[in-house]
Amino acid sequence: MAEGTRRKAVEAVWRIESPRLIGGLVRMVRDVGLAEDLAQEALVTALERWPSTGIPENPGAWLMATAKNRAIDHLRRHQMAERKRGTTEDDASLSHGAAPAAPEIETAIDEDVGDDFLRLVLIACHPVLSTEARVALTLRLLGGLTTEEIARAFLVPEPTIAQRIVRAKRTLAEARVPFEVPRGEDLTARLPSVLEVLYLIFNEGYAATRGDDWMRPDLCEDALRLGRILAELVPGEAEVHGLVALMELQASRLRARVGPAGEPILLLDQGRSRWDQLLVRRGLAALARAEALSRPLGPYTLQAAIAACHARAGTGADTDWARIVALYDALVELTRSPVVELNRAVAVSMAFGPAVGLELVDALVDEPALRSYHLLPGVRGDLLAKLGRPDEARAELERAASLAQNARERELLLARARGCSSKLNDGRWTS
Repeated sequence: MAEGTRRKAVEAVWRIESPRLIGGLVRMVRDVGLAEDLAQEALVTALERWPSTGIPENPGAWLMATAKNRAIDHLRRHQMAERKRGTTEDDASLSHGAAPAAPEIETAIDEDVGDDFLRLVLIACHPVLSTEARVALTLRLLGGLTTEEIARAFLVPEPTIAQRIVRAKRTLAEARVPFEVPRGEDLTARLPSVLEVLYLIFNEGYAATRGDDWMRPDLCEDALRLGRILAELVPGEAEVHGLVALMELQASRLRARVGPAGEPILLLDQGRSRWDQLLVRRGLAALARAEALSRPLGPYTLQAAIAACHARAGTGADTDWARIVALYDALVELTRSPVVELNRAVAVSMAFGPAVGLELVDALVDEPALRSYHLLPGVRGDLLAKLGRPDEARAELERAASLAQNARERELLLARARGCSSKLNDGRWTS
């Protein structure tokens, strides 16, 4: 195996194994920063040795054993330094009780690790952190991404991401965040923060807010992988299954959402034969689990039910838009989100005509939260074109293009502005 191929294989192993590795180390050393450092040291050792020795039969166990030895060495050095200073206080811990002594860590490494991943999820997505910090720390600790990869994915300077991660670890320490996995109501109260982070990561992959690419599928894959694992760890939580269902169903369209040159293809223009039917089946199964666990339905399950309406329709004309409107009615009631209201207006226009939809969109024009949201004039421009008002439509689509930060989306809006005098397909801004 060539060296470059081996390195890629090592990096693939790391992306799979790092959450379990860091989660186990956090349980032992009770310090997020130290756990990540020890895991990174194990990775460096792997990169040095595996190209010549080959990848072990069980690479995860090899990495864990290497990291364990590093942890024991670290704790022994720390204890020796403490004895020399004549104190037993452990300043290196996050003040939730001292880290285990070196002999104890050997027992801890062999304990049941079923909660390690969940513990790490709850730490990385802790509400004490800002949303940006939670996203960065989650991708770093759970997605196995480097700081450079995270920065590139979100088009943010690498030093900015590095600072967010450092500050996040410091904030967790200062807030004395406990390392135990909460149970019952405490766990339920923490899950919304976790789901929000996975949802944000997936959405950035599904429809990139900035840059030259319409999508970033790697982010979708990371969010979906983490969501599937989470659903196995908390199988009784309806909204976890709801979010997984939503991501599975949306991900099923990824191949059909771009053309040969990377240009966007919106929902009703997509070749549905290119939708991934395995992901559709998985999404519908996850939706059934979510619906069985919860009444009334939560916001992620409602969005998944909307996506399911599209997945079940053989063609755009077969879509049950009346049901989608009813689902959006429930989602608006639950979220009170102007963006959801805009999406509902699109569904209403499909079910009851563009004039009714335009009336709803016009009611949102002065909504502060939508003032810089490019899809508001984008939707309005489409509806005006369908109503035979091309000049107004062109102005709205050009305004939408000026607000769009994604280059592909901006090009699409400008092309639609140029051709807005011709008949436009229905529901273009459903994707």
